[in-house]
Amino acid sequence: MSESTQNAHHESMPNDLDPLWMPFTANKQFKSAPRMLVSAEGMHYTTSDNRKVLDATSGLWCVNCGHARKEITEAVSAQVGKLEYAPGFQIGHPASFEFAARLAALAPGDLDHVFFTNSGSEAADTALKIALAYHNITGNASRTRLIGREKGYHGVGFGGIAVGGIANNRKHFGTAFPGVDHLPHTYNIKQTAFTKGQPEWGGHLAEDLERIVALHDASTIAAVIVEPMSGSAGVILPPKGYLKRLREICDKHGILLIFDEVITGFGRLGESFAAERFGVVPDIMTVAKGLTNAAIPMGAVLVRKHIYDAFMSSSENAIELFHGYTYSGHPVACAAGQAALDIYINDGLFERAAELESYWIDAAFSLQDHSHVIDIRAMGLVGAIELEPMAGKPTVRAFDAFLKCFERGVLVRTTGDIIALSPPLIVEKNQIDQIFETIGDVLKKAA
Repeated sequence: MSESTQNAHHESMPNDLDPLWMPFTANKQFKSAPRMLVSAEGMHYTTSDNRKVLDATSGLWCVNCGHARKEITEAVSAQVGKLEYAPGFQIGHPASFEFAARLAALAPGDLDHVFFTNSGSEAADTALKIALAYHNITGNASRTRLIGREKGYHGVGFGGIAVGGIANNRKHFGTAFPGVDHLPHTYNIKQTAFTKGQPEWGGHLAEDLERIVALHDASTIAAVIVEPMSGSAGVILPPKGYLKRLREICDKHGILLIFDEVITGFGRLGESFAAERFGVVPDIMTVAKGLTNAAIPMGAVLVRKHIYDAFMSSSENAIELFHGYTYSGHPVACAAGQAALDIYINDGLFERAAELESYWIDAAFSLQDHSHVIDIRAMGLVGAIELEPMAGKPTVRAFDAFLKCFERGVLVRTTGDIIALSPPLIVEKNQIDQIFETIGDVLKKAA
């Protein structure tokens, strides 16, 4: 290591790692052998020891435009210098209205009203509150029950973890949110392993919503919330016809359908939103992550016209929805979001994801015969390599692969014993090759 590199490493490595309690991290393991990122550009991070690492995860499913985009940097800098903050309660600023209008125009169907939040977690809780309040103000106050799905992830707020269905996200925090039920998940490795795209098997599982309706009565159910594609559970793609059938059952019983598109929004599946890819328009949709290319934290909830209009029937001076955040529609976040939208459109990134899909899927399935690989799932520019767990040591095999890939210059993500992949939409074919060749090499040498 050169002297200049040693100095850079010294300057970028904090003296004391102990005070920070890291989220969703094995803190003891990390602090014993830190993996520190100090800069990023395009498709790559730079580590504290001056290595380039190819980002195969878009950070955390969020940097869809690639890192350090000049357009976003300039927009954010200009906004900070002009108006760094303005309150959103009983007063406004132009950027939030302009950004909302562009999002509404981009969204499918009549999802044409936008409520800004600061994260996907806040967006999920906001969507649930809007659903409950909507039924209340429309004379259906008995509709208080919320239906989630096993293996679902809707952030870490109490509402989100209540309707979520990943055990570790729920088990330590009790059941602070009553009146919740769950649909079965759609993952069945015996029926769907190594399916390219949407599986044929599993559409019938949407019928379980009818069972839940019969159990609780439709008059008690406010909303069903699902991810069109389950991301944090390991890229579980919806069976053919499944989402359309959920839409039909919800319509039949007057239940609102909420899509959590925090991961699937903004080109991940080759369309603006998964709702377009699968041809199903929900009543409420949550977004975040790629909304601002993760440059500034922001989330949003989009609702259909009839929902918004129902709230607007109150008297002129009344607050229609007693809900909001100090940073809702933050001007700097809006500037980042506007710039990100410009990049998506001007660079044709949604179309690019669609064009690369077949190459991406073929590259992923090149690992089908590697040791310990028990399933591969891929669509758009997202994928998962599921590994056979080590006996008595769940998650160890995938985490070991994560560490070895990082050592070899590729950042992947793991969830359980699944390697999850979601590169920035600017990824090149040779970089796709690098991602899967690196994973393949690691798996060949795995225990």
